Amino acid sequence: MSTTRSRSQRNAPTIADVASHAGVSPMSVSRVINGETSVRPAIREKVEAAIAALNYAPSAAARQLAGGEETRIALVHANPSSAYLYEFLTGSLDRASALNLQLTVEKLDEAAGPAEMIAHMRRGRVSGIVLPPPLCESGPMLAALSAAGIPVVAVAAGVPRPDIASVSIDDFRAAEAMTHHLVELGHRRIGFIRGNPDQSASERRYAGYCAALEQAGLTLDPAIVAQGYFTYRSGLDAAGAILDAREPPTAIFASNDDMAAATVAVAHARHLDVPGDLTVCGFDDTPLATTIWPELTTIRQPIGDMARRAVDLLVRQLRGKRPDGTAAHELLDFELIRRQSDAAPRGRH
Repeated sequence: MSTTRSRSQRNAPTIADVASHAGVSPMSVSRVINGETSVRPAIREKVEAAIAALNYAPSAAARQLAGGEETRIALVHANPSSAYLYEFLTGSLDRASALNLQLTVEKLDEAAGPAEMIAHMRRGRVSGIVLPPPLCESGPMLAALSAAGIPVVAVAAGVPRPDIASVSIDDFRAAEAMTHHLVELGHRRIGFIRGNPDQSASERRYAGYCAALEQAGLTLDPAIVAQGYFTYRSGLDAAGAILDAREPPTAIFASNDDMAAATVAVAHARHLDVPGDLTVCGFDDTPLATTIWPELTTIRQPIGDMARRAVDLLVRQLRGKRPDGTAAHELLDFELIRRQSDAAPRGRH
């Protein structure tokens, strides 16, 4: 068995083989493998073509021979939405694997607090951390990481901090676009379920909803706006409160898919047809959006891509790619996805 393994290792293509095949230096190959953005497109294409032709798989040993170091990063989460976390984890693992990084996934122990979490990360030789919501805006967590000198990238913060590298979308414009869509369908009473008040993305989405109503000449009615917390349970309560209003809305826009799915459940329990009697829309486009019936019209937040870009930004920090000391901020595009849960309003029976 050991003889076979040794022969396999000797016959496997090396980073030098890739460099020779592409006609570039081993360092250029290393830069491409490590996702560095300074590589010219023509060089990157040559290296990627050589990797594909030779069926080359980078290893930790190869990276070390090329001047790189084995790197371990962590994804620390405390997100109540399993659908959101699934998308985020998939994207993070995908990019970490491509860059040959070790990815550790940790759930924050709120009772222990960030100090103990950071000590745990240090014992595990973690070099940098990716923070999805809601930890992306946790003051205590960010302060503790800064004090410990651990690089971090925050993902999906509604109002990113200027001193923290981040990846996000424009939550205001996204919510504004969805509300405009509902107005264009003919809805004049549009309910809204707000997200967790501790997250700035929630306020940005609510502000976008309010702005779109004002632009359409519609009056904001507090009776059809309810507080949620991005959880399915809070969506049930909020949807019930909105539908109990003296004049219920013909559409409800929820700040995430979990709460939108809960709204559909409440509507069905009240024998309301979705979307015939009530249009329901969500936000995020997690797998949940297409596992309920009717499938949700929603805002696609590219969660997986955001996670991938966060890993890239973290690697750039770890390799000192911003010598001026500024934090990188990337804004990705959102998309309004229409499915079966929206329609023009009709009279209630």
